[in-house]
Amino acid sequence: MTERIIDNELRLIPYYRNDEASLPWYQDLDVCKQVDNREEPYDVELLHRMYDYLTVHGDCYYIEYKGVLVGDVSLRENSEIAVVVCKEYQNQHIGRRCVLEMLKLAREKGMEQVKANIYSFNGQSQRMFQSVGFEKTAEEWYESKL
Repeated sequence: MTERIIDNELRLIPYYRNDEASLPWYQDLDVCKQVDNREEPYDVELLHRMYDYLTVHGDCYYIEYKGVLVGDVSLRENSEIAVVVCKEYQNQHIGRRCVLEMLKLAREKGMEQVKANIYSFNGQSQRMFQSVGFEKTAEEWYESKL
C-alpha cells in the first residue's frame, strides 16, 4: 500500500499507529454517533482493535488535508467503504474527494461494486455518498456499481 495523492491539498497516507492524531476524532461524541451510533467515546484499546481490523481486512488510510491529519478512509476486501472526517474539517468536500479516490482504488482492485453502511439518521453522509453516485439499496446501505 502506498500513499495516494488526490490533489495539491489532499493525500491519503497508509495507516500507521498514531493515537495522538486519531484518538481525538473518536472521542468526539458527535463523530462517534455518526460513525458507530455510539454514545460513548473510544478508548485506545477500541481504537487499536478497529484500526487493526481495517488494516487486516483491506486498505486503511489517514486523510491528510493541507498537512494536517483530519480523518481516515478505508476500503475493505468485502467492498465496503468507510470515511471519517473530524468535525472541524467536515463540510469542505474532503470526505467526498476521499470516497472518489476509494472508488478508483476499488476499480484498480477489480471490484464490480462498493457499498457503504450509513445510519438512517446520518443525512450528511447519505447526501455525500449519493452525490458521488451511490444509490440506497436497503435501510442503511448504499451501493455504487463500478
